Amino acid sequence: MSMTSSKIRLTTEEIRYISLFETFTRALVKDCVIDENMNRLIFVVKAGDLGLAIGKRGENIKRIKQILKKDIDVVEYSDKPEEFIKNALMPARIKSVHITERKDGRKVAIVTVDPKYKGLAIGKNGKNVAKARILAKRHFGIDDVIIE
Repeated sequence: MSMTSSKIRLTTEEIRYISLFETFTRALVKDCVIDENMNRLIFVVKAGDLGLAIGKRGENIKRIKQILKKDIDVVEYSDKPEEFIKNALMPARIKSVHITERKDGRKVAIVTVDPKYKGLAIGKNGKNVAKARILAKRHFGIDDVIIE
């Protein structure tokens, strides 16, 4: 728990989910987002802990999903925003992530995707790009993630 960025305020519910996730997976969780719109939990794990979090053949995720009755997304943390956004959009093949500041001061990440992977990057009902937007805003103050 001590790894969580001081800027991020976790609710009691999120802290409980993190505790459960860490107990099951032994992966270190840096953040947890409850995404009500998509009935899912998004866990951000320490760099290098993704395999541990997922488990052999996805066992950990399957078990936690059964217990919590929610979809589970796991993203590997990076302190480089471009890398973090790429991780959030996995397994889509990302060509580049360019972060720019608009005239109005809003920070925007422009993600260039291999055309064959554009649908995967966006996700069903936009759920993958939504995850990238939530995490980019929460961790790096990036206002939008645009897939092109």
